Amino acid sequence: MIKKIVVICFFFVGLINHLEAQQKRSLTHQDYDGWESLRSEKITKDGRWVSYQISPQEGDGRIEIFPFKNPDNKYVIPRGTSFSFTADDQFVVGKILPQEDTVHLLKVKKTKKEDMPTDSLFIYEMSTGEIEKYARVKSFDTPSEKGSWVAILFEKEKPAKKDPADSTSKAEKPKKTDGTKLLVRSLSGDQSFEFERVKSYGFAPNGDYFHFELAEEDTLDNAAIHILNLATGESQEIHQGMTSYTMNKFSPQSKYLAFLTSDDSTKAKKPYYQLQLFDIENKSLSQIADEHTDGIVENGRISENGSLKFSEDESRIFFGTAPEYIDYPYEEDSTILDDERPRLDIWGWQDSQIQPMQLKRKSREESRSYLATMELNSGKIAQLETPDLQDVSLENKVTREVGLGTTNAPYERNYSWDIQIGRDVYLVDFKDGSRKLIEKDVSGFPSISPGGKYVYWYAGRDSAWVAYDIQSEEKINLTAGLDVPFYEELHDSPSNPGSYGSSGWLDEDEAILINDRYDIWKIDPKNPGAASRITLGEGRKNKIEFRVEVLDREVLSIDPEEPLILNAFHEMTKESGYYSTRIDAKTAPKKLIFTPNRYYGLTKAKNSEEVLVRKSTYVENPDVYLTDLTFQNLTKASNLNPQQATINWGTSELVSYLANDGTPLQGILFKPENFDPTKKYPMMVYFYERSSDGLYSYRSPAPSASTINIPYFVSNEYVVFVPDIKYELGLPGPSAYNCIIPGVQAVVAKGFVDADNMAIQGQSWGGYQVAYLITQTNMFKAAGAGAPVVNMTSAYGGIRWGTGMSRMFQYEQTQSRIGGTLWQKPLYYIENSPLFFMDRVETPVLIMHNDEDGAVPWYQGIEMFMALKRLSKPAWLLQYNGEDHNLVNRRNRKDLSMRLSQFFDHYLKGAPAPLWMTEGLPAVEKGKTLKYELSDN
Repeated sequence: MIKKIVVICFFFVGLINHLEAQQKRSLTHQDYDGWESLRSEKITKDGRWVSYQISPQEGDGRIEIFPFKNPDNKYVIPRGTSFSFTADDQFVVGKILPQEDTVHLLKVKKTKKEDMPTDSLFIYEMSTGEIEKYARVKSFDTPSEKGSWVAILFEKEKPAKKDPADSTSKAEKPKKTDGTKLLVRSLSGDQSFEFERVKSYGFAPNGDYFHFELAEEDTLDNAAIHILNLATGESQEIHQGMTSYTMNKFSPQSKYLAFLTSDDSTKAKKPYYQLQLFDIENKSLSQIADEHTDGIVENGRISENGSLKFSEDESRIFFGTAPEYIDYPYEEDSTILDDERPRLDIWGWQDSQIQPMQLKRKSREESRSYLATMELNSGKIAQLETPDLQDVSLENKVTREVGLGTTNAPYERNYSWDIQIGRDVYLVDFKDGSRKLIEKDVSGFPSISPGGKYVYWYAGRDSAWVAYDIQSEEKINLTAGLDVPFYEELHDSPSNPGSYGSSGWLDEDEAILINDRYDIWKIDPKNPGAASRITLGEGRKNKIEFRVEVLDREVLSIDPEEPLILNAFHEMTKESGYYSTRIDAKTAPKKLIFTPNRYYGLTKAKNSEEVLVRKSTYVENPDVYLTDLTFQNLTKASNLNPQQATINWGTSELVSYLANDGTPLQGILFKPENFDPTKKYPMMVYFYERSSDGLYSYRSPAPSASTINIPYFVSNEYVVFVPDIKYELGLPGPSAYNCIIPGVQAVVAKGFVDADNMAIQGQSWGGYQVAYLITQTNMFKAAGAGAPVVNMTSAYGGIRWGTGMSRMFQYEQTQSRIGGTLWQKPLYYIENSPLFFMDRVETPVLIMHNDEDGAVPWYQGIEMFMALKRLSKPAWLLQYNGEDHNLVNRRNRKDLSMRLSQFFDHYLKGAPAPLWMTEGLPAVEKGKTLKYELSDN
């Protein structure tokens, strides 16, 4: 009897839940604008205060500020943005944007730019809850490390209007200047300074000093640079009378202020600059370099396109130089009219870069600078970068006397078809610029270890990690002889597999931590044969991927005595969380939290144990949670999208199945929240390589950039399936078929899919697979293909206009996976190209391909459409004007979302077709109507 009562109770609970779900409404396209996302979560260094920004997709956002221990006590700043905690953890400073609907209305009214509302600034004191606001703010700054100051640069004042009642008075003509009013004040408000016509400004990191630059006024040579001592309030003019003051930089401990000056016209093609150094303590200014200084690049000058940087001990400064600008007589000949000058590009077989790449990089090359350094005590300059060694890397905080230089120039000509070209690696001495070759043709991206003892890299051609001992000049294979692979085990393209990365170095370079697929290895370069797994093999044993979580970006190496927090992800179940361990632990990593969720964005307070973390599932928004490094208690702080509770949302689950060749695969199946297993649902199938790791990722309703929005379709009574794909080299199309079709069949076998009403949709590589599949099967009632490659023979010789690169590498080495040239494997290119089999297509297709696509030539979409049109197959091509590979403009995204839903609703649900499908949209009606209206027949 008791068992019967329990069963009845469960039945009624289930019935109630089912009825509640039925009462919820489906998502509409109008829901997108109000859907919120969270970003910029921050915690004070002492862990006492938290803040983040929440923004809808359209409309006014907000900043929420609250005590870590009392997240319900939120202070909300409407329309707040661009905020930060001050260095003393006492204030939040940020901007307040104008109301979006007000701005929209004024734009509709064609309001002049100068009459539009501008940003404001807020200063919120956490301990008192008091807030100050300033109107018409252009920008602001606070010290990054110490100090309690804020600088506020205001917008230009509106010119005074003439009094219409006073016929004799004249409105005073404002003086012409780029500068505006600047306020520098202590955050407590007891000190403040005001300056007029300020153009640029900035604090020393430690908050001791402040620089500001005055703009010219009425074309007078009265620009100047000043320094303000924040402790004494004393302001001193350092230099004046130049046309430009730029790139102002304090040294780490405020011993110096460096900047560039120029007295050339602002219209000069290449003005000459001088590098100035102000000794703050001695109040002395020196011009330390210009175009005449010995040591800079031959026939060179100081470059305004470089950057200024000091070493941490303030003993040297780094700056940019550039070759002298060349005047070409033909270019300067004013007797030749523009319409008399030929316009052409010359492609030369000997060029290291093809013309489109050169044109894409033209502005970058014209503004290229070459790194140089000066030893401040001696004034000696060393030119570190030159045209034959253009990349010398610096540490974030320069503490060494050497840097790493690399060049791929000897191999760049091959880059059009081999994107895994090597690079020559050098050690560059900052004292004299001398170079020592470490290795030629390195197939990796080298770095210097934190202690400066080793250069290390992953050698892709050898699938091994390598270290170079700088002192002994010995190269060491770190992973040779270890019994696990360190290359990507699921790699399935005809290129060198990548690695799983490294997790940092121990103090004093005692060992490096290197990741395999699951575990983390500690490897001493002096004795790599004694390598050990700090995770004790638990990762591979349990199929859990462990990775070291970096909690402080300023700490360059790992203290072996300190505990480690590990990010953990289960390869099969997709659960995730955090574990703890130690470098020399004798026991397995300790589980702190590990649940059916996605965790990310772990942020620790610098000086305490408090942390923030984002947690989500497909159902749960990625809200911010508060905890500490034990993860014993998670407190939800944010509450994104409460309106979701009124929506028929959905669920996600894993589906395991076998590919046609027997390979075990997984996919994600999304079902409506009100799912009824006795019903038959239309099914959308979307795919792009492997996606199942995203099982617990939240997906926001949003207008489509190119693909179906899964929450929208699930909420509107579709089931959506996203299968994984494993590729065989040379067979990208058949691989897609062999993995996608059995996955679809496995879901259909569950009994709730209407097998007569299924569709596929994909974009780019997914669009290609859609195009291929509909030439191989008629099991789908409709298809959507975005930016599809349908003809590999014509696409092979094309250009990726976004980068200027040849497309050859894609087919030979990467995603298309053919593994050879067109002339080596012509049949592979043809057999994998859907265009040659368009006569087999019986599936109506909606194609999107935009006329400024920089990734896939948009004539591919035209080739597909024209073939189907000639064959009298139902097909539509959406070409968004001026759009790239994926839609950027929100108006176009909303339009695509509407057309995708109308297209699939028509074919899978029997809804009336919209007029744009039945009548088309003639060019004479373009911009006059959208034809969303549904037809009567």
